[in-house]
Amino acid sequence: MGKILIAPSMLSGDFGRLGEDAARMERAGADWLHLDVMDGQFVPNITFGAPVIRALRAHTTLFFDVHLMIDRPERYLEDFFAAGADLITMHVESTQPQHIAPALAKIRAAGKKAALGVKPGTPVACVVPWLPQLDMVLVMTVEPGFGGQAFMADMLPKVAALRAQGFAGIVQVDGGISGTTIAAAAAAGADCFVAGSAVFGADDPAQAIAALRQNAA
Repeated sequence: MGKILIAPSMLSGDFGRLGEDAARMERAGADWLHLDVMDGQFVPNITFGAPVIRALRAHTTLFFDVHLMIDRPERYLEDFFAAGADLITMHVESTQPQHIAPALAKIRAAGKKAALGVKPGTPVACVVPWLPQLDMVLVMTVEPGFGGQAFMADMLPKVAALRAQGFAGIVQVDGGISGTTIAAAAAAGADCFVAGSAVFGADDPAQAIAALRQNAA
């Protein structure tokens, strides 16, 4: 495991004040900003796309962790490069297997970090063929599509399995992360934690981020 990374999810922010919320997360000590792009096809919700991310880039210097929950994400990679993404996560379920390696190569050739995500129903073994091309693997600990869901502790063996495979990159967990769930995820081998309501719903986001980091240590 590497450094503990806390990535507040803009899905829990105020969509009328996203720029202000992004800057607020930076002041609060966040490591990354997690940006959930949803198309209403791959998941049953629609959020925002590359133009919004491009607009946010002017409000913060935080690392942009762009989570593509869209069909055939390889079609849009250049848009997210131009928008200021630092890392792009594609879902292994979102495209045909033959498109994954070329897409990961394109991401890395653009100087970005590359990641694959797995939904709760997908075995983590499905990402193993591409581990050498990955900077990060995302293990969803809720069904993707909406914030505020309960943490699925039965997903943590996937995290442990990745570490058992010798994967030395970042393992991110997303969904239901709070002060009471983060310790178990960290113990399984995760080192990057997407937090939505646990940070945005706190009276003091800086204190909430510090507490999450402490509980994961």
